[in-house]
Amino acid sequence: MDEKFASLFKESNVFANREVLSPHYLPQNLLYRDKQIESIVKALAPSLKGERGRNVFIYGKTGTGKTSCIRHVIEEVRSLTAAKAKISYINCRIYNSRYRVLSKIISDHLPFLARRGYGLVEIYEKIINWVEEDGKVLVAVLDEIDMVKDLDDLVYTLTRANSDIRAGGITIVGVSNRIDFKELLDPRSLSTLYEHELVFPPYNSTELAAIVKDRAASGFKQGVAGDDVLNLIAAIAAKESGDARLALKILSRAGELTEEEEKSKIGEQEVMKAEKDAEEEVAYEVIATLPEHQKLVLYAISLLSLQGSRYKKLVDGDDTYIFSGEVYNKYSGIANSLSKEPKSSRWYRKYISDLEMQGLIDTYESGKGIRGHTKLIKLAYAADKIKETIEKSLFAESEAKGAGTEEKA
Repeated sequence: MDEKFASLFKESNVFANREVLSPHYLPQNLLYRDKQIESIVKALAPSLKGERGRNVFIYGKTGTGKTSCIRHVIEEVRSLTAAKAKISYINCRIYNSRYRVLSKIISDHLPFLARRGYGLVEIYEKIINWVEEDGKVLVAVLDEIDMVKDLDDLVYTLTRANSDIRAGGITIVGVSNRIDFKELLDPRSLSTLYEHELVFPPYNSTELAAIVKDRAASGFKQGVAGDDVLNLIAAIAAKESGDARLALKILSRAGELTEEEEKSKIGEQEVMKAEKDAEEEVAYEVIATLPEHQKLVLYAISLLSLQGSRYKKLVDGDDTYIFSGEVYNKYSGIANSLSKEPKSSRWYRKYISDLEMQGLIDTYESGKGIRGHTKLIKLAYAADKIKETIEKSLFAESEAKGAGTEEKA
C-alpha cells in the first residue's frame, strides 16, 4: 500500500475517541443542565400522561445545550413504556416548511404512507386519524423552529389541529436561538398558543472548563491535553458568550493541529490557531441559517466591501467602513431583483443590530463631518467567504422552493 494511504490507518497518538469531541455528541451526563432538563420534563408531564398539555418554547444562544437537553429527554421518554406520547424530533434546518414537517411526522410514525405522494390536506388528515385512533398525544419537537419558511402556517396548523382531534392531541416543543422568536408570528398564530417558556443561560468559564475536561478525558490519549490549555479554551469560549459548541470545536481542532504537526501534547500555539479556525467555522454556520432578509443585508455589505461603492469608503489600515444608507439601498436593490419586497428602514436597523449581536459585523457612529451623522459598518469576517456562503445558501433555498409540487394541496 502507498505510504501516504497507509498513514491514514495508523493509530492516532493524540485521539482516543474523536466522536466524543464533536459538539453533536450526546454524553450520558449533561453537566450543569439538571435544572433545565427537570423543567422540560415537568412542562411535558401532562403530554406524557396522554393529556393535552401546554406548548413549550426553549430559547437560548448557540452552544447553551438546548438541543442536547431536548435530545436527552426524548431518549429517556422513548424508554418509558408507560408514556402515552409519541415524539417526532424535527430539524427545521432540513424540514423547513409546513409540508416537510408534516411529512416528517408521517415518516416517523406511519412510514408505509410516507412515499404515497399525498398532498398537504391528506397528510394532515392522516395525522389527525392516527392521533385519534387510541387517544395518543403527538409531541412535535421543532429544533430551530424559526428556520421554517411558512412558520405562521405551521404553528396555526399544529395548534388548531387540537380543535379537530376528538381524543388525544398535539403538543409543540419549539427550540430557537432567538429570544424574540414570537415576533416572527402574526396575531392569528399567537392567539392559538398556550405556551411554557424556558430560557437557557450561557455557560460560564468554570462550567465550560468542566465540560471540556470531561470530553478531553475520553477524547484524547493520556497527557495530550493539560489543564492549562483546557482552562484557556474555556476562558476563550466564555469570552465569546459562553458557547460550549465553540469550546468543543476549538478543543477538537487543537487536537487535529497537534496531530498534523506530529506533536504529543496540545500547546497554547495550537489553541490560538484553533480558536481562529473554529470562530470562522461557527460564523459561517450562523450565516447559512440567518433569516432571509438578514442574509440579504449581509450580502449587500459583502458586495459593497468587494466591489466598491458610489461613495469613497473609509479605510483605516486593513479595515473598510461602509455607510449604512448605502447598504440599505444595495439591500433594497438585491431584494427587488429577487422579486422580494424590501423591508422598511425600521426593520433594516433591527437586522443590522442582530447581525452585530451575532458578531458578523461591527458598527460605529460616524461623528460630525462625514455626510452628516450616520452609522458606519464593516464586516467581521472575509467578504469573499461571506458572499460565497450566502450565495450557496440562497441558491439551495431557491432550488428547494422550485422543486416538485409538494405545497399543492
